[in-house]
Parts: sequence; structure tokens; C-alpha cells
Amino acid sequence: QVQLVESGGGLIQAGGSLRLSCAASGRTFSSYAMGWFRQAPGKEREFVAAISWSGTNTAYPDSVKGRFTISRDNAKNTVYLQMNSLKPEDTAVYYCAASIGGLPSSTDYLYKYWGQGTQVTVSS
Repeated sequence: QVQLVESGGGLIQAGGSLRLSCAASGRTFSSYAMGWFRQAPGKEREFVAAISWSGTNTAYPDSVKGRFTISRDNAKNTVYLQMNSLKPEDTAVYYCAASIGGLPSSTDYLYKYWGQGTQVTVSS
């Protein structure tokens, strides 16, 4: 069992930066690939970033590539999402998730554990 708690969301102006954190409980955190997803009102959940269990491999959609960076610290049981050059269209609730597979994936049904989400609002 893994419990995930996101933090770091907030209101920011376009062009600004935020760093989201996701703290995980459980001794097996380092065996999970981790992902970030987001969901805006009235829209489907969208893949944002993923990282392998070791941190060696990452994956991003084109919409955030070059602006967002996912990283993890297995000693701290924490995964991060650094978001730069934020745009109003990045506004959403951001969720972290843990996949029992070790490799990064954009497929949400592969993620077994989910956090409650943190709101990110980017004003224009």
C-alpha cells in the first residue's frame, strides 16, 4: 500500500514557476515508477510527466516538454514536478500516481495509487 500526498500548488502568474512535491508512504516507494497527471474542469485527465523507479528514464507529452521536469529522491520518498514558463492552459488539479511497473508510462490505468491532488492556477 502506498499513500501519496501532493503539495506546492497555488496561484501564479503566467511565465512563473512552481515546484510540486509528492510525498509517499511505504518502504517500497523506490520500486514504483511515478507519474504526474492533471485535470482541468470539464476536461479529461491528462498525462504530464513520468519517471522510472531509478530516475534514469523520464517521459513527457509535447505540451509540457522543455518546460516541466520530473525528478525523484528515493531516500526521501518524494517525487517532484518543476514547472517553468507556466501558461494559463496549465491550470488544473495536479495528481501524482504510483505505478507497479518500473518504467515511466503515460497510461493512467497502469497507475495503482493516486494522491488527492493539488490545485495549480495560472493567471494571464
